Amino acid sequence: MSLTTLGMKIFAKMDPEAAHRLAINLLRFGLFPSSKLLSKDPILEQNVFGINFSNPIGLAAGFDKNAEAFEPILALGCGFVEVGSFTPRPQFGNPKPRAFRLLEDEAAISRHGFNNDGLAKGLERLALRKKRSGLVGINLGINKDSKAPIADYVDSIIRASAYGDYITVNISSPNTEGLRELQNADNLDCLLKEIYKVKSSPLNDKKVPPILLKVAPDITNKMVEDIINLALKYKIDGLIVGNTTISRPSSLQHHSKNEAGGLSGKPLFELSTKILAQFYILSEGRINLIGSGGVDGVETAYAKIKAGATLIQVYTGLMYRGPELFRIIFDGLGNSLREDGFANIKDAIGVDAHIWH
Repeated sequence: MSLTTLGMKIFAKMDPEAAHRLAINLLRFGLFPSSKLLSKDPILEQNVFGINFSNPIGLAAGFDKNAEAFEPILALGCGFVEVGSFTPRPQFGNPKPRAFRLLEDEAAISRHGFNNDGLAKGLERLALRKKRSGLVGINLGINKDSKAPIADYVDSIIRASAYGDYITVNISSPNTEGLRELQNADNLDCLLKEIYKVKSSPLNDKKVPPILLKVAPDITNKMVEDIINLALKYKIDGLIVGNTTISRPSSLQHHSKNEAGGLSGKPLFELSTKILAQFYILSEGRINLIGSGGVDGVETAYAKIKAGATLIQVYTGLMYRGPELFRIIFDGLGNSLREDGFANIKDAIGVDAHIWH
C-alpha cells in the first residue's frame, strides 16, 4: 500500500473538518511530494483573459480558504489555485458540525458559511508569495451581517487587486442567507455596474486583474440568459460554473444526504456540466468558463472541456483521489487531446456542448 493510499484511508476515518486542517498543515510543512517541475505540456498551455496558464487544472476556492498553503499546492502540479472565500471581516461561520463526507456517493455536503480569517489577513499572506510559484486567484464573499453587500464586494475588489492574478466574486454560496439573490437580474445589474466602474478606473496606476463571477448550478434558463447578457455588457472576464448545489439527487445513499448545505462531488457532475454547456452555447463561446463540480479524473475533466470549459477546478475529488489527482488529470488530458487529434486544448473547448444542452 502506498503512503498516499494509507494517508487517504486515515483521512477518511477522521472528522472532515479535522482532516482538512491536517491536510493544510501537512502542505504548509512540505510533507507532500512536489511534481511542479514535471507539469509542462504545450498541448495544455493557453492564454485565458490575458493570463498564461501552463495547464487548465485548478484548485477551487474553499480548500485553501485562508491562503496558508497555496505555494505547496501549486507544487503538486496544478495550473492555478483559488484562495478564499474571504469576507471583509473575519468570520467564524456556521456552528459545527458543518461538513459531511458521503462516502458511498463520493460526495460531500458543507455549510461552513464563509469561515475565514478575513481579507486583511489573507492579503498579508498573499503579499509574501513568490510570483514564479504559479497563478493564484482570490475568491471574495461577504459577511453574513453585511448591510451593503455590493459596496462590500467593490471595496474588497479594490483591496485585493494588487495581490491576485484574478479575482472571483462569489455570489453563489448556499450557506449565506440572501447571497444567491444577487444572481437575479436586477441585483446582478447593480453589482456588475459598480464592478465595471472599478475595472474602468486605474487603481494607483495599477490595472485591476481579471474579474470572474461564480454562479450556482441551481439556476433557471432565464437566469442563465440574464447572467450572460450582463456579463457581456459589463465585460466580466469569466464565469465559474458552478458552486455547490442545494438539490439532492435521488441516487444519494449516505445517511447524511439530507443535511443542510451545498452538495459537491460526483453527484454534482451531470447537473453542473449541463449548466456549463448551456452557458457556452447561449454565450456562443464569448465568455471564458471555468468548469467546476464533480471533476474526479481524466474522463470528467475532459468532458468539462468539451462541454465548454476553458479551465477546470477540482476540490471534492481530492478527498477521494488524493493529491495525485492533479498529476493523473494532467497526464491523461494531454494524452486524450492527442488521441482525438487536437493540436491544443483550446481546440477541444465546447465540441460536445450540444450533447449536454
